[in-house]
Amino acid sequence: MQPSLASRLRMALVMTIFVYPVVTLYLYILMPLTPGWEMWQRSLVLVPIMATTIVMLIVPFIGKRFGAFIAGTKKPLAA
Repeated sequence: MQPSLASRLRMALVMTIFVYPVVTLYLYILMPLTPGWEMWQRSLVLVPIMATTIVMLIVPFIGKRFGAFIAGTKKPLAA
């Protein structure tokens, strides 16, 4: 069964929340180490590091901690 649009949107939201700060941190580290490099050269270094971080750390963490939210099976907290 294919995930619903709502669950894909929740996954996109959670991924954005976790990936953005990691990408930003990596750029702050990479930029001073690569002065004068073209953007494609920096991307060539950044993308494998970022992809590995996403696959090995971020996705498993999100699946474990937010899997029910993404699937839409977790009931919202009562007000």
